[in-house]
Amino acid sequence: MTILDGKKVSNEIKDEITAEVKKMKDNGEKVPHLAAVIVGNDGASLTYVGSKVRSCERVGFESTMVRLSNTTSEVELLDKIEDLNNNDDIDGFIIQLPLPPQINTQKVLMAVHPDKDVDGFHPMNFGKMALDMSTFIPATPFGILELLDRYGVETKGKHTVVIGRSHIVGRPMSILMGRKGFPGNSTVTLTHSHTKNITQITSQADIIISALGVPNFLKAEMVKDDVVIIDVGITRVPDESSAKGYVITGDVDFDNVSKKASYITPVPGGVGPMTIAMLLKNTLLARERHRAHSK
Repeated sequence: MTILDGKKVSNEIKDEITAEVKKMKDNGEKVPHLAAVIVGNDGASLTYVGSKVRSCERVGFESTMVRLSNTTSEVELLDKIEDLNNNDDIDGFIIQLPLPPQINTQKVLMAVHPDKDVDGFHPMNFGKMALDMSTFIPATPFGILELLDRYGVETKGKHTVVIGRSHIVGRPMSILMGRKGFPGNSTVTLTHSHTKNITQITSQADIIISALGVPNFLKAEMVKDDVVIIDVGITRVPDESSAKGYVITGDVDFDNVSKKASYITPVPGGVGPMTIAMLLKNTLLARERHRAHSK
């Protein structure tokens, strides 16, 4: 059994990006600039954005954090997005989700200019991804592809089962794993809350990508020997014995499933670190595109 070590791979990617940025600086070029917009004081969101800002510093990017209050109106947020769209200094930006209830998330994500949408959520970028065209791939699916690629996990002709159909992970993964090329060329089954006999389906899978958000959902009796497991779930489970008062738990019963798996991602330290690394990679791609456009 091989652990797919997202921490290790994400550090390798950050080192590669750092080298690219150093070349830009040496050539007197502008370095990539990522902005993050956060509305309100959600603890998990603040933690995520903080780690994104630190990652920018590590690779030599410029970063801007735009903090807005919980009472910000949709109009005010849309005005801020328009400012960022028109700011030539900023190569890409993200809107940290979730947003407060008075704001229509779909409307906000549509307002981000596709060329600056380094999260890959805009319908134009999603559509290009579905058509195998060059575009920004959402950071978490991009990270999963990179892990499979760097560990040389065979996907061609395999049966991939995706659990969960969110627009952020499940739906894009089902498209990407079926595309031509590597990683891809697998036969994909997309399962969700209305899927019947899910154990029957998962027990036939060569690769399982679980993005459900239900702690320890996937049990050892639901998988076959030598299965490849990608666990995207991150849930805070209360735990009195932990210093933080909670533990981070994935969708997979790691202790038991890992005994049958050929490859498996841990939680934490698997897919999570890859997401931030690929967000940086998308920002680097955005910078290169802007440079090409301005020539």
